[in-house]
Amino acid sequence: MQKIINVLAVLSFVGVSGIIGGGAYVYLQKDALIESAKEKVAKAAAEAIAGALPGMMNSAMPKMPEMTGGPVPGVPPTVRLLP
Repeated sequence: MQKIINVLAVLSFVGVSGIIGGGAYVYLQKDALIESAKEKVAKAAAEAIAGALPGMMNSAMPKMPEMTGGPVPGVPPTVRLLP
């Protein structure tokens, strides 16, 4: 019975040591972890915006005219723009 209690005590010590060690690591590395998370979020947001912009720009931009009008109203156009 004593051996079982000793094994449980050792396992408890290992578990608590792991929790304390993990907490200490996170506390000491919190600035680096926060910066890493910010960079990942910024990159994901930039990719999402860049992926959405071409579709929005194509639908928002009017079609370019093929001919220009004359400088004086009523005068027919004389210049044809290249497509």
